[in-house]
Amino acid sequence: MTGIERESETPATVIRGARVIDPADGVDGVHDLFLQNGCVAALDRAPPGFRAEVEIDARDRVACPGIVDLCARLREPGQEHKATIASETAAAVRAGITSVCCPPDTRPVIDTPAVVELIRRRAEQQGAARVFTVGALTQGLAGSQLTEMAALKAAGCVGVSNAPAPLASLLVLRRALEYAATFDLTVFLQAEEPSLQDGGCVHEGALATRLGLPGIPEAAETAALAAALALIEQTGVRAHFCRLSAARSVRMVARARHDGVPVSADVCAHQLFLTETDVAEFNALYHVRPPLRTRHDRDGLREGLAQGVLDAVCSDHQPHEADAKLAPFPATEPGISGLETLLPLTLRLVEEGVLDLPTAIARLTVDPARILGIPHGTLAPGAAADVCIFDPRRPWRLDADTLHSRGRNTPFLGWEFTGRVTHTLVGGRIVFEDRG
Repeated sequence: MTGIERESETPATVIRGARVIDPADGVDGVHDLFLQNGCVAALDRAPPGFRAEVEIDARDRVACPGIVDLCARLREPGQEHKATIASETAAAVRAGITSVCCPPDTRPVIDTPAVVELIRRRAEQQGAARVFTVGALTQGLAGSQLTEMAALKAAGCVGVSNAPAPLASLLVLRRALEYAATFDLTVFLQAEEPSLQDGGCVHEGALATRLGLPGIPEAAETAALAAALALIEQTGVRAHFCRLSAARSVRMVARARHDGVPVSADVCAHQLFLTETDVAEFNALYHVRPPLRTRHDRDGLREGLAQGVLDAVCSDHQPHEADAKLAPFPATEPGISGLETLLPLTLRLVEEGVLDLPTAIARLTVDPARILGIPHGTLAPGAAADVCIFDPRRPWRLDADTLHSRGRNTPFLGWEFTGRVTHTLVGGRIVFEDRG
């Protein structure tokens, strides 16, 4: 066996004196954490016969479950000129991320078990973060012919999605939701009505008009969201809305949940800090999809996250080569390299009083793990020993030379952060240790 599967060969490890925060079990206090055979063995008291081979002094640090990222494009297979599974999973573990979820818009598309197996094997060979895959909803993401969802589930896919690609009609969406419900598959939906998106690249409003840039109205998201909610309620499928950007969308999800519709939702970390005004200098590093919206929307997203209407924060990691951001703004490729700012930005929400620390960690660990239906995001005895240890008081600056992703396309270069990962363990093995 290779990579992350060699958990039975991992050394017995004790993490001493950390503030252990495990929202899944309601743990928040200073404890010793014992790891054995790739699993969490005990809290505070060593299990019988335990002999530590590795000891980590984590006093004045936080130990929490490894971060689970709901959306990270690793660019392999098909776009290795941008990044690879090796480069991006190595960057992930340096950021405390132990599980990443890869959407289906690889090249070739994840629409057959063979592509799922290819990604699984390459991820295992790297021995860094765990990689989970979301299968395609339609063949080739073309929007018309449904994939063999049962086969994709059997191959290991945690759900199905059409990524940002449009579907041919609401009838196709209905049939897809019915098919997914039959096999108890979660459908991951990106709410965007293509006829309203209409080639836009920024939020539709006064700023877009002044800049002369084509806009994407809030209604492109809310109209698609309303249609999907109606079909979700009719089919009973378990659905997750990815990367919401509008305050009105949050209210719609809250209403649907109140009515018993089985939906969850997430938000990108960058949407919680940036707004449409950041685009004013035509800097393509701020070109994202969905677009950055108003301050009102940003505040609504923050409120939704605090209230639990938005279940998780994801990176929406999209590494690009430098040339992808050098054309005129509308012609550049959207997306931010976000793995290494996922935890720091979420910790900044704690600094700003939006979330308390246990809630912030929950939105990065147990909550996304529940959405994916994977047995991670917890430090309960018997769980996989995926652990993130960080120094909550350590200041640092994000610079090009501190980024480890192949993608340098982030608007957060030069930002000062507080809270730095010092150790990451996957299956009980130390896969990153900050020796600086």
